[in-house]
Amino acid sequence: MAVGAAFALTACAQQAATAVDPAAPGFLEGLWHGFIFPVAWVISLFSSNTAIYAVPNDGGWYDFGYFLGICVFGVGARKTQTVYRDRTIEVKAKRIVEPGE
Repeated sequence: MAVGAAFALTACAQQAATAVDPAAPGFLEGLWHGFIFPVAWVISLFSSNTAIYAVPNDGGWYDFGYFLGICVFGVGARKTQTVYRDRTIEVKAKRIVEPGE
């Protein structure tokens, strides 16, 4: 129910017309900004002149590049845990007989 309500609310969301400019940063800049996100975020905590996201941008392509920069090439690409399978338990299965069989 809550997920449906969230989808219904976000379906009406639109980006402000002043935030989209065809000559503004596009896919490659979004990719770069996503990749350097961790450093830019730390710097933005101490500097009011640094932002982690370019506005205005060219819209969806910038967003897609930003997403790929964070998830694929940036912080999200790091594998933090490796699981190794190092033992096998071999037990013969026993047949379970239910009452009435």
